[in-house]
Amino acid sequence: MEFNGIMVVSYIIATILFILALGGLSNQETARRGNWYGIVGMAIALAATIWGIVSQAYVELIVALLIGGTVGIIAARRVQMTQMPELVAILHSLVGAAAVAVGFANFMDPGRLAHFTGVELTIHDIETYIGILIGAVTFSGSVIAFGKLSGRIGGKPLTLPARHWLNLALLIGALYFGYAFVQESAAGGGVIPLIIMTAIALLFGIHMVMAIGGADMPVVVSMLNSYSGWAASATGFMLGNDLLIVTGALVGSSGAILSYIMCRAMNRKFLAVIAGGFGTSEGTVVAGAEDQGEVVPISAEETAELLNDSREVMIIPGYGMAVAQAQHIVHEITQALRGKKINVRFGIHPVAGRMPGHMNVLLAEAKVPYDIVFEMDEINDDFPDVDVSIVIGANDIVNPSALTDPEGPIGGMPVLECWKGKTTIVLKRSMATGYAGVQNPLFFLENTRMLFGDAKDTLEAVFKAL
Repeated sequence: MEFNGIMVVSYIIATILFILALGGLSNQETARRGNWYGIVGMAIALAATIWGIVSQAYVELIVALLIGGTVGIIAARRVQMTQMPELVAILHSLVGAAAVAVGFANFMDPGRLAHFTGVELTIHDIETYIGILIGAVTFSGSVIAFGKLSGRIGGKPLTLPARHWLNLALLIGALYFGYAFVQESAAGGGVIPLIIMTAIALLFGIHMVMAIGGADMPVVVSMLNSYSGWAASATGFMLGNDLLIVTGALVGSSGAILSYIMCRAMNRKFLAVIAGGFGTSEGTVVAGAEDQGEVVPISAEETAELLNDSREVMIIPGYGMAVAQAQHIVHEITQALRGKKINVRFGIHPVAGRMPGHMNVLLAEAKVPYDIVFEMDEINDDFPDVDVSIVIGANDIVNPSALTDPEGPIGGMPVLECWKGKTTIVLKRSMATGYAGVQNPLFFLENTRMLFGDAKDTLEAVFKAL
């Protein structure tokens, strides 16, 4: 009884630490501390569970912990900061796979029918079914998201004929086999409906994410984060583990809130994203671009000259900065300009990159000071006072047509209005479009200059010229 009290206290402490971790991660300055809260909370939860709940198979448990821990350490040490989106996606898939594995193991427990009878058995079976269903969707969806984020699968949405009817048929199938599973489980069966439902859920996860375009990938990452939380929470109900329920609910709800924030930042409805997002494979060249006018190229030396003559500089990073791994040279240029008493700030769009906070993570890794990094809402009104805006590999988040063409693919999406400044310098490899697949009128404006080439190479040339 005394040990049960220690278990409860340990779980309460772990829950508090997880809440503090979420609070810490909401701000760049406190993110490191938030991570430590999460690490300590998970260590306490793991220790309490091992010594308070586990009663056998310690050797297998230790071996599993060593294998998992080793893989985690190796992956964390090897992964580049530019690969964080795909790492997050593949980790979500592991949460889904764990929920499916635990669900099947729980269902095949020989003592299940002895522990639960009547209504209790029905409720337990529903918990098991839901846990496996959400886990399977999370697993397959996350694997596809990993493929899209890592470039192994194209960013163009897969729009099958009657795809909405297909989704509806899969949903009805999942509900039907859920009913069949509950009915057969009471008689000692149910494994066939459970397996069929798992296959349906895996197919649904694949189809759902394949139908979402590259431009919506930040929403997909946060959405899968939410799914993984609800899968963990359902597993907690299945196992009767209060901490797992609370932790899963924290992850699920925070992921859902983040998805809403991402959708609002793109002027998109969440259901519209799930039903089939927009976007093309990055690198598409849109016909008719030449009709918008001519672009004016600029050299690295001329760029350095403009920067030297500036008083206010705004840097707008995009996925191109991540691909070129140019964040470190960006930091060096920032230091050089600030050393000349030039005010340098960074403008971050909520969906810049391939996951929420992607640009913030890269800039933090390069030691860019937190106090000069601003969200879009904080600095959008300041552009008329900016002498030079440098857009590094961003397309859709600085596209004026989002405001001028409400019927377009990105119509109504809030963007960084850099064209209101004196001069905008856009760093790009070519005139290809972004993931939304629409041409950007910004490139053809009179006060825009195009600096073509690999962002890291061109910025190094700018830095030398400075």
